[in-house]
Amino acid sequence: MHKISINMSYTGDKIEGQGVGAATHEQINLIKDTCADCFDVYINKNKKTDIIHIHTIDPMSFLRMNLIKAKKVIHVHFLPETLEGSIKLPKFMMGIFHKYFLSMYRNADKIVVVNPIFISELEKYNIDRSKINYIPNFVSEESFYQLPPEEKLSAKDKFEISKDSFTVLGVGQVQTRKGVLDFVKIAEALPHINFVWAGGFSFGAITDGYSDLKKITENPPPNVKFLGIIPRNEMNELYNASDLLFMPSYNELFPMAILEACSSGLPILLRNLELYEDILFEKYVNGFDNDSFVDEIRKLSTDKQYYSDAINNSNYISNYYSRENVRKIWIDFYQSI
Repeated sequence: MHKISINMSYTGDKIEGQGVGAATHEQINLIKDTCADCFDVYINKNKKTDIIHIHTIDPMSFLRMNLIKAKKVIHVHFLPETLEGSIKLPKFMMGIFHKYFLSMYRNADKIVVVNPIFISELEKYNIDRSKINYIPNFVSEESFYQLPPEEKLSAKDKFEISKDSFTVLGVGQVQTRKGVLDFVKIAEALPHINFVWAGGFSFGAITDGYSDLKKITENPPPNVKFLGIIPRNEMNELYNASDLLFMPSYNELFPMAILEACSSGLPILLRNLELYEDILFEKYVNGFDNDSFVDEIRKLSTDKQYYSDAINNSNYISNYYSRENVRKIWIDFYQSI
């Protein structure tokens, strides 16, 4: 039987603290480590293969996509609207950037989205629905899992997190669309609870809202700590040192932090966004404004049964998006093209 050759093209490692990089590594490792009998996998090679899988829209991937003869698969990690609130560029530059990556999407033989809600969004940009495929993200249970109680205490010491207070964790780049300013306002309303944010300014000064965000990260309220970018191999400890993942983002695709936290046994609190409905099956606590978030955090920190039910919901999500389930989807997808 002919083994399908796949060239994985990406440069996600150049920008630290991005979920795109985490998702890319998980997917590549899955295919390399568990599907060796079906596929020969190459990384960033300028050679002919059966399939070229574009993970990031960098110039080298653009060249490979156009110069190397192969079936072209592109992973869609963002749309024009998801860039709003992430980076701030002059309008004409943003317009050029939009045309650039939309041309890559249109030139692909197959497109992979990590959230089904973006199929209809891509259609608005004159992209044929028949070539769009939904394949979810996943995380390895070997990397994200619950630690024993004594190791959780050690993790708290490592990140200087109080062992006596309920700890709310936010994860993601420090950007306007991530709801960082709301995160801080909610913390101010709950001074007896710890709030910790893991993530930094991956795009530097072109980050949307950089000035205001920089001020708040350098002078946060007493119960808020900004840790900066945490290496991914330390994130499992941080999840285990916390009591709740809280992501007040206004716009997302499918945050890796949600899957990582669920796999680590944490309950999750999210903004009530349509994009979560089809992928999280209402198995999460949600709020729609700062007051409702305050109420939910207060209830999760005091009502043991409510908190236990939230953990059970996270376990459901973790089991659904298991490595083995997603592995089968990828094998069928690659073989079909």
